[in-house]
Amino acid sequence: MVGRANLIVGLTGGMGCGKSTAAAFFAARGFIRVDADALAHDLLSNNAEVVEAIRDRFGEQVFTADGTVRRDRLGEIVFGDAAALAWLEELLHTRIYARWRETFAMGERQAFIVEVPLLFEKGLENWFDFTVCVTTESVLQSRRLEQKGIPLELAQQRLAKQLPLARKCELADHVLLNDGSPEFLREQVNALADRLVN
Repeated sequence: MVGRANLIVGLTGGMGCGKSTAAAFFAARGFIRVDADALAHDLLSNNAEVVEAIRDRFGEQVFTADGTVRRDRLGEIVFGDAAALAWLEELLHTRIYARWRETFAMGERQAFIVEVPLLFEKGLENWFDFTVCVTTESVLQSRRLEQKGIPLELAQQRLAKQLPLARKCELADHVLLNDGSPEFLREQVNALADRLVN
């Protein structure tokens, strides 16, 4: 598919801008899709060391009766407490990066698309050959978050932890505009995929 080395592309954007849709279109073009949020959810569900550390730090208030981490409750706590958020990110991110290394090492002459909401905020540019930002109008962004069932207050809390979308677009190597139909976004992804692979 690509040259002798792997091609690793970082995909970011604001909440509700369409990162996952864009990633799916890249995957349809043969890119191996890696989702940082999905890896975090997997760690919270299946990594005993992570689960125990969370129990030690936050107690039973963030667990269901059957011992599952309540991500909604955990999110409410950490997005209102900078120290708690930094602790949780340290716990998860080192393990996520280790998973990335394992995944990239398994490929040879492969193209990867990696969804990373906080790519620029965490200074992760050096992980990637190229960075891509998906952007949209703020009205559409709010509507999509509402359709996902994310409360406005929680969305605002999380967006406040991110760089402004305009700044992400400035920092990215490529920008995808998601203000139209899914087909409009797909056409942009296809054109960009051709350029990146070739």
